Amino acid sequence: MDMVALQQKLVEFADERDWDVFHTPKNLAMALAGEAGELLAEFQWLTAAQSSALSVEQHTVIKYEMADVLLYLLRLADKLDVDLEQAAIEKIALNAQKYPVDLAKGNALKYNKLGGETGGC
Repeated sequence: MDMVALQQKLVEFADERDWDVFHTPKNLAMALAGEAGELLAEFQWLTAAQSSALSVEQHTVIKYEMADVLLYLLRLADKLDVDLEQAAIEKIALNAQKYPVDLAKGNALKYNKLGGETGGC
């Protein structure tokens, strides 16, 4: 299923429940942040190794938290008429400019600390 089909399923889901009135961009952004926090909470206090070796139960919980984040993001994109696929492609291109391979490879420095002439976004 593609993103447009998922967005349509979300529209139908919200319409069936008369939730569209609640799904304002502000409310959706706040719900998205809340769900991202719930996802983050699942990793809190785990070591790097533990976060890469999740139990089946942890993996399932995290999978559904990730889905919640995605669904709210898709709903927000629908409300704001944002083509997320195109936006992601554009953002990757912008990031490629901000993080040129010769400066960014092998380190986690922010673009403005790389020492080259990179633009900001």
